[in-house]
Amino acid sequence: MIDETTIAAANEAADATLRADYDALGEHLSRRGIDIAAIKDRVAAYGVAIPSWGVGTGGTRFARFPGEGEPANVFDKLDDCGVIHQLTGATPRVSLHIPWDDADPADLLAKAEETGLAFDAMNSNTFQDQPGQAHSYKYGSLSHTDAATRAQAVEHNLYCIELGQKIGSKALTIWVGDGSNFPGQSHFTKQFERYLGSAKEVYAGLPADWRLFTEHKMFEPAFYSTVVQDWGTNYMIAKELGAQAHCLVDLGHHAPNVNIEMIVARLIQFGKLGGFHFNDSKYGDDDLDTAAIDPYRLFLVFNELVDSEGTPDFDPAHMLDQSHNVTDPIESLMNSAMEVQRAYAQALLVDRSALAGHQEENDALMASETLKAAFRTDVTPILQMARRESGAAIDPVSAYRRSGYRAAVAQTRPKADGSGGGIV
Repeated sequence: MIDETTIAAANEAADATLRADYDALGEHLSRRGIDIAAIKDRVAAYGVAIPSWGVGTGGTRFARFPGEGEPANVFDKLDDCGVIHQLTGATPRVSLHIPWDDADPADLLAKAEETGLAFDAMNSNTFQDQPGQAHSYKYGSLSHTDAATRAQAVEHNLYCIELGQKIGSKALTIWVGDGSNFPGQSHFTKQFERYLGSAKEVYAGLPADWRLFTEHKMFEPAFYSTVVQDWGTNYMIAKELGAQAHCLVDLGHHAPNVNIEMIVARLIQFGKLGGFHFNDSKYGDDDLDTAAIDPYRLFLVFNELVDSEGTPDFDPAHMLDQSHNVTDPIESLMNSAMEVQRAYAQALLVDRSALAGHQEENDALMASETLKAAFRTDVTPILQMARRESGAAIDPVSAYRRSGYRAAVAQTRPKADGSGGGIV
């Protein structure tokens, strides 16, 4: 972890400027009838989970260029995640991916306590083969034509639940790479029936207080068809499985120009929004830093979430899911967590009474301007004050760079292998 005196010194240097900016914004918001302290408190209580795999360097389809001090195991990953939360105060939970992060649950809990973290949803990996695995997933996992391969994939998901129970998780996320690369390669209906049959076996193993999140993806690694290709298919799965099954929305898993905020609204309306993997994209599933390309879309998603607060049983899970190819993953994850907080704070500023009135009057221009008024507001002082008061860093990236953390861990961690490609 980073020495607290480093954070304190950086905060002290920036404190006077922050207070001036915060007071000025508070005066501006007061004229709009908004209590800045109330917004700050809600932002301070918000958290987004870190993906354990996100603290490693990602890659393109052709190569991976590892950075210094990459985590060598799940305990290194938890150290890095602990630093992110220490500096931002916004990432209190970590989502593990099994078998990448498989370890003794007592050791995981001890490390989580040491780093001030808790565990979020478990993620199962049946999209690649592992050493010693009896059956290959080359042609699918939960939807494979071979019953033994499907049983192996089901067993792995049930193991993820078992491990998750021991470390305090309450959800399982399933994403499968199952699909086809050629027309005629797979029978669409039979393939989907096999998937549903396997998913029902996993669902039957859920504890009563757990949720199952199924994740759709338009393409990749299969390029002709994927089994869970869109939110409609995902919704059918959740309805078929039962009340504990919900849809997970990854912002990058859609065709260009798809109205993701409307998908969010539909899933909320019918009680099947399970949560999010936040990232951004320009062309496809690019796994770019959250809000790097389209911060307004992120805001519009949060506008739907804030609008639905108070809906019975509405408790979507929030997690980042990114690939960092040319940046320090810790810095990218910190920035992304802050951008998610920013979108939440901006959505809290929407004048919902005015918006509802414009919608009823069919005043398209003023309805749009009402949203833009919130989006244009620079809420940085609110985010900074929330961090300052929680003991985190006013400027996390600056404090991180000043700490020398990356250089320090590079001295003790083995140099990572740069061979191979792959997004994850």
